[in-house]
Amino acid sequence: MNLNIAYKNYSSWSLRPWILMKEFDIPFTETLLPFAHTDALSDFSSDNGVPALVPMLESEGMVIWDSLAIMEYLAECYTDKPLWPTDAKLRAMARSAAFEMHSGFSSLRSQFPMNCRSVKVVEPSEKTKKDLSRLAEIWSFFTNQEKSSGEFLCGDFSILDAMYAPVMWRVTGYGLFVSDEFSSWSKAMRALPAMEEWYQDSLKEEWTIPETDNVV
Repeated sequence: MNLNIAYKNYSSWSLRPWILMKEFDIPFTETLLPFAHTDALSDFSSDNGVPALVPMLESEGMVIWDSLAIMEYLAECYTDKPLWPTDAKLRAMARSAAFEMHSGFSSLRSQFPMNCRSVKVVEPSEKTKKDLSRLAEIWSFFTNQEKSSGEFLCGDFSILDAMYAPVMWRVTGYGLFVSDEFSSWSKAMRALPAMEEWYQDSLKEEWTIPETDNVV
């Protein structure tokens, strides 16, 4: 399998399947497509039904796009790996929260784009504060669920954590606060070997996107 991704410093959607595959030791190669600075996406055209977007997973002659679709595909391919929680009720709740991340939190995303190299304090808007409050509710909810004793949302690392991985960078990079539970989870996420690898790679990138770097 080959995973096409964009900038490691900026691409929140690319981080999601990448960190999942790394943490679950799913073998893959990766191709970085710096689409804002080159025509790197020109080989992928909507003429064949595939949108010119990243991430894209190439597998068995197919191109699968959209982070969540990629991770669901991997969960079906690797049924021996608990990419979703094994408990049916916890799995259903994890899917609910993952899908909420997929379609929601528009103000947080808009005001605070992912930027792994960002170290600043920016005041959130009132709409973004509502998104942060909703994150606190989600973390409180999963803290009170029966699960393993791991440090992640469902105890053990899963697709749900991968879906929220970019939020860790948004909250820590812009000096935001969600809750104590979220802060503990962020520390666990940041300590993952795959997250450190992603971060180190982001530091090596020479591309810049001024509108993202200059968020105030």
